[in-house]
Amino acid sequence: MKPHGTLYLIPTPLGESDLVQILPTEVIQRVNLLDQFIVEHPKTARHFLKLINPQRAVQTLKLEVLDEHTPAGELEALLVPLLAGEDVGLLSEAGCPAVADPGGALVRLAHRRQIRVVPFVGPSSILLALMASGLNGQRFRFHGYLPVARDSRNRKILELERSAIAADETQIFIETPYRNLKLLEALAQQCHTQTDLCVACNLTQSNELVLTRTIGEWRSGNWPDMQKKPTVFLLHG
Repeated sequence: MKPHGTLYLIPTPLGESDLVQILPTEVIQRVNLLDQFIVEHPKTARHFLKLINPQRAVQTLKLEVLDEHTPAGELEALLVPLLAGEDVGLLSEAGCPAVADPGGALVRLAHRRQIRVVPFVGPSSILLALMASGLNGQRFRFHGYLPVARDSRNRKILELERSAIAADETQIFIETPYRNLKLLEALAQQCHTQTDLCVACNLTQSNELVLTRTIGEWRSGNWPDMQKKPTVFLLHG
């Protein structure tokens, strides 16, 4: 009986970047050996794979879609090539697969089916932001997106601040880029003046910006241009 294939977890750039600066050579070489991929958006996946190997015809590669709309019942079908002995790459849309990414459920199912899972080294906006923030990297929690409705969002902000203070824990969250400033305004209004807030914007890009200030300092103004730019927020009381 042919052994199962390996599911390779392949990080992708957080924006337009020189791949040599983002991914180790060994990762690029391994990706070049794969013919099958599970991706969030085929168009951006093809763009990434073309950067990996400009000489290869991406039309010859097999791409299956796994996104936030993929029903749980369809995950088994995505594992069929792996169960037949083929190696497959799982691509994130940006950053690391299965971290704030729909690939997590597939990886869990792969373990249940005794498929080997191999994570590759690459950029994670969450960890890069935490590293650069100067906030507590021993205890931290990622919350994804906060509520959109103002009252619910404000309650959540206060809850996160209380948790940050009580547990000495960095609270990490993100926002849809066009709502970045509204979230920053809410944080500046709701949190205590001595609470630390870091915004990490356009990580790994030429215009990358990481700023850690107290809420009191944020209230003084002079905010960076972060609207419509991917940003990670980190709060620590």
